[in-house]
Amino acid sequence: MKPRTPPKLKAQPKPVALTPEEIALVRSLVIYEDADIMALNKPSGLSSQGGRGQVNTLDELLWAFAKPGKARPRLIHRLDRDTSGVILTAKTKPAASFLGKHMMGRRFAKTYRAIVTPGAPEPSGGVIEAALRREEAGREAYMRVCPPDHPDAETAMTRYRTLAKGAGAALVEANPQTGRMHQIRVHLASIGRPIAGDARYGGALMAGGRPVPRLMLHAASLSFPHPAGGTKTITAGTPADMQSLIDALGLGGNAAEA
Repeated sequence: MKPRTPPKLKAQPKPVALTPEEIALVRSLVIYEDADIMALNKPSGLSSQGGRGQVNTLDELLWAFAKPGKARPRLIHRLDRDTSGVILTAKTKPAASFLGKHMMGRRFAKTYRAIVTPGAPEPSGGVIEAALRREEAGREAYMRVCPPDHPDAETAMTRYRTLAKGAGAALVEANPQTGRMHQIRVHLASIGRPIAGDARYGGALMAGGRPVPRLMLHAASLSFPHPAGGTKTITAGTPADMQSLIDALGLGGNAAEA
């Protein structure tokens, strides 16, 4: 199996010119800030890094917070383009180093919510341990379940539990114990419960007679060691489009607060 390697440190990129609308957008996403860190509630459709086309990525939008003589905030982790929710940045180099070290040491606890079909997982909760390997097709990258002894295998583990279930769909909470690309998406698909809207991994594009507008996966909370000491937990409310589908499918009630 491939060993887990820390990310390479990159030189500070050149500043990006942002429009007033882009500056207002990224400032509106901030849900927590102190001297060391800043957390944002990333909307679906915004790439964290490495996006293609004319639209700036979240990493580039962080230039809105740059101050003379100081480094701009740096992303500590990423979310898929179509995944919404909590994303963390460091405002100083020492904070970035501290958080990067603890993330690699798996001291970050991530909680996601997902709408899956065609119903609740069986069993309703448990642990998915299935090795994954990366596969590329043109400019697209995918992850596939593979035998643990495959030369490209990466160990992966996801804990999950069902929060609510309805006719043909369920609201699931997932806690990835490892940080593989598309991990939750592939793991839930591997037990026959792909995430609604996830066309790449077999997710339904209709649920309860309603079109699914996008990948129904939300990073609801993040707990981590804070550079100033102690543990910090940051939460992000469920986006309106996802909450609307939750309500339409009868998955609301106590599930919204679970």
